[in-house]
Amino acid sequence: MSVIHPVANGLRTDHPVPGLPFINDERLPLDNPDAIERTGRNQGEGLWGRTDSLRGGGWVAFTTETKNRDYAWAVHQHPEHGRTVLLIRDQDMSSLHHDWMYGRSGFLYRHGGYWWDGAVWHRPSQVVDRAYEGYDARPVEDAITVTAADLLARPGVPGNARIAKIADFTAAEEPLPHWRDHLALWAASRRPGSLPLDRCVIDLRAPELEPGRFVDRPGLAQIAGLALEDLPHPKYGRSSLPVPQTETPDGPRWSRPVARDWAEQHRRVHGPQALLSGPTTFGTDQPLGLVADHQRLTKIISNSLEDVEGRKEKRVFGRAQTKLEDSAAQLAWWPAVALSDDTDGFIPVSALRTTLVEAVLGGLAEDVGRAGKANRTPVFLGDIRTDVVKLLDWYILREPDRTPALFGEICLLARLRFELDPKDIGALLRRSLRLDSELDGKTVDALLDLALPPSANRTRD
Repeated sequence: MSVIHPVANGLRTDHPVPGLPFINDERLPLDNPDAIERTGRNQGEGLWGRTDSLRGGGWVAFTTETKNRDYAWAVHQHPEHGRTVLLIRDQDMSSLHHDWMYGRSGFLYRHGGYWWDGAVWHRPSQVVDRAYEGYDARPVEDAITVTAADLLARPGVPGNARIAKIADFTAAEEPLPHWRDHLALWAASRRPGSLPLDRCVIDLRAPELEPGRFVDRPGLAQIAGLALEDLPHPKYGRSSLPVPQTETPDGPRWSRPVARDWAEQHRRVHGPQALLSGPTTFGTDQPLGLVADHQRLTKIISNSLEDVEGRKEKRVFGRAQTKLEDSAAQLAWWPAVALSDDTDGFIPVSALRTTLVEAVLGGLAEDVGRAGKANRTPVFLGDIRTDVVKLLDWYILREPDRTPALFGEICLLARLRFELDPKDIGALLRRSLRLDSELDGKTVDALLDLALPPSANRTRD
């Protein structure tokens, strides 16, 4: 999910974001999403608006603020939990729309992407689960939801706060001091029929969010098993790092579970290639399949060159032999690359991947069909055919970095076409590769731990 940083709360929101000012939103027709959309849509250059119904009920609506075009209003109306009214930067409108509509990551976001779905708090979405075309939802341990009633048990002073106006509003760099006073003014402004204060969600508390437990860049590198210099730098590679839970003068800080999730996703992205790579004769690391192809072609070419040399006059063997082998290695390299290069290679690798997916799904279809005829549940999944496993081996060894996408697509389509649980597909792949792959069992397990979607790795045989 993208992490949007709202700049203010609408006065009529039910779930204020801590530290942000409240803005008078009376001009916003909160009971009419179509009217919110029309406020900005097609009203002039640089103005936009949008509204959509949510699948579980409720709606979302967005509009550029016509009196201050750097900002936009975002409204989320939940059928049970009331409304969220945020002022965001206008450039963030489409990203927040996507998160609320399609992100499957709740509708309230705190502490760098921790999210609430109306029942449970989850950690920021980082670990991809291709079987469900989204992220693995990971609940926060011992999470406590903090409501407006909780915070106002020690009352603030409304007279020390004010409601901002949109026309002259400029986003602040730092959270408002004495925000409880602003919250008290918001509470005093609530209208009859508004959501009760004990249902207005403000924040969450959890042991993992105690600042003393956060880790810095060296801690993140240690958790990920990376050298500090190999970690993206916050100044230049911020988008490659997890969103921090807090910023300090010494740099970003992350909760340990967020750091562990980031490290897990990093291993899932980079681990298969590291696991299935080896040194070439030129001293570089390449996929094991490419290394094997190169060695095989080198031997073929070397033998051919030896035959040619054998017809010539006798020569000193040692140095000539070494030179011959070096020449063979040079001549064999690009033909070896061409075997698995999908751009201009001899084998259409993308087409092979599609064929592999359909071959595995074809076997699953037979299993599902047999179970249906016998009226048997659960479906017994037979081993993947040996020849298919051999082709899986060929692909995996030459395209290790694309293996997670391959396994993810198999799990996704098995779920959508046959309603098969991803963990059953994961167990089938693990069993079949253990039986017929040229990789040893330890390597198979290490690869599948990295490359299978989290939902396909819930349990191990």
